Amino acid sequence: MTSGVIYPHIEKVDGESARLQRIPRVRVAQIVMDYLAYGWSVEKICRQHPYLKRSEAHAAMMYYFDHQNEIDSEIRQEWEQAQQAKSQASLSPFFVRMKARGIL
Repeated sequence: MTSGVIYPHIEKVDGESARLQRIPRVRVAQIVMDYLAYGWSVEKICRQHPYLKRSEAHAAMMYYFDHQNEIDSEIRQEWEQAQQAKSQASLSPFFVRMKARGIL
């Protein structure tokens, strides 16, 4: 018999991203990105996102440290998708006009 670790406040369904139980639209990876990008503590993350409870942010970080490869891979995939979308996007008319005028 094997037993998995249960993370309070975190819901993980096979094939889907780990997310908060109370606010399912918030993924663990989103909370972790603030930690990785800005070096924010749990307290700072909660100040920046007042809808988060400290216990939820702590649970997200605990999940991350136990599943770092999974979350890092999710963040990497999201970054690559954003870069691909950015490279395929057409330039805005404003940017085209300003570039033509030599302003940009």
